[in-house]
Amino acid sequence: MALFAGSAASSLRRIGRVKYLQALLLSLAVVLAPVAHAVRIKEVAAVAGVRSNPLTGYGLVVGLDGTGDQTTQAPFTGQSLTAMLQQFGVLLPQGVTMQPRNIAAVMVTASLPPFAQPGQQLDINVSSIGNAKSLRGGTLIATPLRGADGQIYAIAQGNLVVGGAGASAGGSKVQINHLSAGRIPAGALVERSVPTPLATGDFIQFDLNSSDFATARAVAQAINQAKGAGVAQAMDGRVVRVKAPTTPDDRVAFLADLENLPVDQAAPAARVVINARTGSIVMNQAVTLSSCAVAHGSLSVTISSTPIISQPNALSGGQTTVAEKADIAIRQEPGSLIQLPAGARLSDVVKALNSLGATPQDLLAILQAMKSAGALNAELEVI
Repeated sequence: MALFAGSAASSLRRIGRVKYLQALLLSLAVVLAPVAHAVRIKEVAAVAGVRSNPLTGYGLVVGLDGTGDQTTQAPFTGQSLTAMLQQFGVLLPQGVTMQPRNIAAVMVTASLPPFAQPGQQLDINVSSIGNAKSLRGGTLIATPLRGADGQIYAIAQGNLVVGGAGASAGGSKVQINHLSAGRIPAGALVERSVPTPLATGDFIQFDLNSSDFATARAVAQAINQAKGAGVAQAMDGRVVRVKAPTTPDDRVAFLADLENLPVDQAAPAARVVINARTGSIVMNQAVTLSSCAVAHGSLSVTISSTPIISQPNALSGGQTTVAEKADIAIRQEPGSLIQLPAGARLSDVVKALNSLGATPQDLLAILQAMKSAGALNAELEVI
């Protein structure tokens, strides 16, 4: 009887250890499981109609230390100065042409944010459109900023902040950063507001930053889960239509709740972005590579020129002439056929491309050829 009791107790201990190990493995699986990448709705979508508007204006910068426009090469600067003086009642004598060097014609740009109201301040950018050497130390006089409809929405004025310096003497010149463009923080006052369609209608619309059906479905599901079934509806891969309260206060609170709802973002499409001007290549984590073979060789052309002096004989009456002898050599390095294994991860693709030993400029052509051969499983975008 005692023997039976001892064996039963040991069996219970073994069962307890097995259950403990199972529970430990389950907890480790939960901890080590990949976490879905969740973002907020405000990071993947924007409310339709709530956007900024670009503003532009033409103005004059005065007070420069002899670094302004040369009116002989930029006559519009003198014309603008004459027109401005006429507005202040100053009439120049007939035939008198002003050629000041302390004034520059500039283009002023700003962005009018949504819901901006009269009296609020905007940051503005000022850029020279003439041949001014520097805008450092200048002051922008009152400049109206217009929208695409031609209406004035802001007035800009103030002292420029130019993040650069330069000096020249004796034909030598030293310059740090850019001197023909500057910025005026809070340099414009809003004079007119832009109406938005946010408070009109029974529905609002979320526009996704990029067209993706999975993200549109996820946004609609997150809204319906938080606010009730049937509130949101995905219209296509870009637009999500949402039924919203009609009163302004309730609609603002409703949008504040929706913008902070978490959404599981779908994996992006495989894409390789190529900058043909700089040779930069950027690819995302979804890019994969199928097995392929690549042969790459370099081609170099060398041109050397040697001067040859032709000296005539004595008393021949000829002249000494200088000619050139050009030697042109073309050298092509042999390229061996390299087999690239299939890569299911971005690190594998990088290792395979690095094994070619090609320059970034050569990789542009290699990636395009791999895409045409069907070995590069990604979309190529050239910028």
